[in-house]
Amino acid sequence: MNILVITEQRDAHWNPVSFEALAAAQQIAAQTQSTIAAAVIGKGVRSLAEELAAYQLAQVLLVEDDLLDRYTPDGFTIALAQAIAQAKPDLVVLPHTYQVRDFAPKLAASLGKGMIGDCTSYRYENGRLIFVRQMFQGKTAADVTFSGPSPWFASLQAGAFRGDQAARGASPAPIVTVAVDLRPEQIRTVPLELFREAKQAVDLTQAPILVAIGRGIKAPENIPMAQKLAQLMGGELAASRPICDEGWLPMDRQIGSSGQTVSPKLYLALGISGAIQHVVGMKGSRTIAAINKDENAPIFEVADYGIVGDIFELIPALTEAFEKK
Repeated sequence: MNILVITEQRDAHWNPVSFEALAAAQQIAAQTQSTIAAAVIGKGVRSLAEELAAYQLAQVLLVEDDLLDRYTPDGFTIALAQAIAQAKPDLVVLPHTYQVRDFAPKLAASLGKGMIGDCTSYRYENGRLIFVRQMFQGKTAADVTFSGPSPWFASLQAGAFRGDQAARGASPAPIVTVAVDLRPEQIRTVPLELFREAKQAVDLTQAPILVAIGRGIKAPENIPMAQKLAQLMGGELAASRPICDEGWLPMDRQIGSSGQTVSPKLYLALGISGAIQHVVGMKGSRTIAAINKDENAPIFEVADYGIVGDIFELIPALTEAFEKK
């Protein structure tokens, strides 16, 4: 089987989830004895292609054109369809980003193929790939597989795989330039300025450390103590859905199936029970530490380190320890 990973960049800067998709593809390839290629699309992105070539890949496809300088669904669909025709993959893997959600269904449909989106994991059983995706806001999970001939398309949820596990190669992979036939009249939209969120908005997916609070914080006046701890640790404050539903913290701080999906180096859960809707948004964290007074709290099932205790005793103790550093 041949696998093609479509990476994502903006202004010649990687979207880190590209490497999560690459790590997933490498895991699939190891089980299916497949080869992997990766595509970089845009304008002036050869340096990114050279960086990507350091990973364990059969080849890197450089998809460049002046009309790909700024993202458009038409431009990306047409160009990537040509790259797919050249690479002839059986499976196309993409990170499940806002951009991918915009063009990937169009790309798959233009080739008469289906797509499985927002996958959290996969299995390889009896010679076929089975992808797992959350349904009903994370309340249940469904096994989904492909029917019909390849190429098949699958996008992977951010945080479902660890980008730092993407393996590097012993020598650089060859870079192959894809000759793109793309004309201005084929692009039916004009990109405007990028949407900028409100100043208070925060992208928790980029934070290396997250301190998350749940119902155990009890009242909004107790939040500053957790905020101080997060600052001392060099991290961001996050929350489970009930905290944001109450309006104690803005929605951009919410982690879970209806919030952000994150995979920081350290996730400290304070007074969070660990409902599945929350866990699906943070289970990809490299290290999970949890404090909860309920020894049977589900959060301990996914935690690497757990303390059964009162957060109102432990938060001040941790704060004091960090203040002494």
